[in-house]
Amino acid sequence: MKKISLVFSAIMSLILVSCSVSGLDGRDGLDGFDGRDGLDGLDGINILGKVIDIEGDFTSTGDYSILYEFPSTIEVFETDVVLVYILFDQTEDSNGEAVDIWRLIPQTLIVDQGLLQYNYDHTFLDVNIFLDADFDLATLLPGDTDNQVFRIAVLPAESVGKSSVDRSDIKAVMASLGVDEKDIPKVKID
Repeated sequence: MKKISLVFSAIMSLILVSCSVSGLDGRDGLDGFDGRDGLDGLDGINILGKVIDIEGDFTSTGDYSILYEFPSTIEVFETDVVLVYILFDQTEDSNGEAVDIWRLIPQTLIVDQGLLQYNYDHTFLDVNIFLDADFDLATLLPGDTDNQVFRIAVLPAESVGKSSVDRSDIKAVMASLGVDEKDIPKVKID
């Protein structure tokens, strides 16, 4: 019983010592002066990511590559992730409307001549999409080289580490960037 009263007395003395009688502790401070409104700044650079569709032809004069240079409205950092998808095919939904089938490249195809690969590399200035094959590219059919459509997605480095988005799924990537199909600019590369 003595131990319980000793513990109770110790706790009560701690509570009483920690309380302030003066009432000055925790008192409200003085209000500050209102500041002036600042001037509106210039529009910033898109850091949310960007998606662009490009269309072009793979020709011998272009060394079977399509080069897309990022415009000044898109800032790409060396740490950003740039993904390129090829419009591989189209199908119809239950309403008879066209549905695009996108595939993340590199994509390797088996054609009559051998193995054909659509591949790309990029810098923070541009994306180079190119064909690679174990045969003469001049023997390709126009369906493999002409009017090819690609979707380029720029994912900011800040969002890539925080996200577990399936990068092979263009719809998931676009959703993570907040991009709608209707908002994607289309560029024809000559």
